[in-house]
Amino acid sequence: MHSPPGIKLSSIFKEDPQLIRDLSSSKRFGNCQLFGFVNHVNEDSEIQFSALCIDIGDGSSFVAFRGTDTSLVGWKEDFNMSFKETIPSQLEAVNYLEKMAAMINGPLRLGGHSKGGNLAIYAASYCEKKIKHRITDIYSNDAPGFHGKVISSAGYAEIKSRIHFYIPQSSIIGMFLEHGTEYKVIKSSETGLMQHSLYTWEVTHNDLIYADEVTSSSLFVDKTVRDWLSALDNDQRERFIDAVYQILNNSDVKSLGDLESSWLVSVGRIIKSIGNTDEATRKLILKTISELFFSAGRNIDTLFNKEKR
Repeated sequence: MHSPPGIKLSSIFKEDPQLIRDLSSSKRFGNCQLFGFVNHVNEDSEIQFSALCIDIGDGSSFVAFRGTDTSLVGWKEDFNMSFKETIPSQLEAVNYLEKMAAMINGPLRLGGHSKGGNLAIYAASYCEKKIKHRITDIYSNDAPGFHGKVISSAGYAEIKSRIHFYIPQSSIIGMFLEHGTEYKVIKSSETGLMQHSLYTWEVTHNDLIYADEVTSSSLFVDKTVRDWLSALDNDQRERFIDAVYQILNNSDVKSLGDLESSWLVSVGRIIKSIGNTDEATRKLILKTISELFFSAGRNIDTLFNKEKR
């Protein structure tokens, strides 16, 4: 795999550098050409977008959209999906796909992990028709879904049959919001939220290892979150997410790495920041979190009643 001079690809998982080395030395991917890399992060507009293209070598190209990185603004944009029909990264994905498609010929494959899969589907749904016809497959790996407006759109209907949607057994992120398409369940070597990492997905020599259904814990989280969100209107969701984001910002937490590297210090700052918020904001946070616990209590039977699966 070769990238243009001057472009440095960053990694999130500790396994990434070894994976890139293995890909570079493999017969299948060693001669792939990487191009069109972009990385756009802006706290003011609450966007975290990154993508690149891969010349496969068989006349086709793969447009890869990055999932959420470790930045706080990246996760904030994800949570904005709970009350926004469209987020900035989705619009950026459409623009990126159209720009790159104009520069290359041949069939196109799109894909991504987590938010990257969401962006791939959105870009395919809303790009120009002449580009849409060139797309052969869209791969979505444990990606959050959409609001009903996207699912019911004519553009989504056109590309729906080309979507390959995969989730791990205990999927949490991939069960969020609506997808409008079937999914395949993949076995994972981890449990809970750790299954979101693709490095935990089990494979054979030429395919993924599939499971019959998601776990009861995945269904429990899915029903709890859906129940919780249905009890909140868009304004309440927005105010709650904005309040939590502001508290973390005031605590000098800019990334998940900040929390991991000095979590004791970060927790102390977060508690202090909560204490400095106004009473109305504190009441909003406590009330919203209480609703989440009530929702969990109402759906606790999902963990034990297999017949409902």
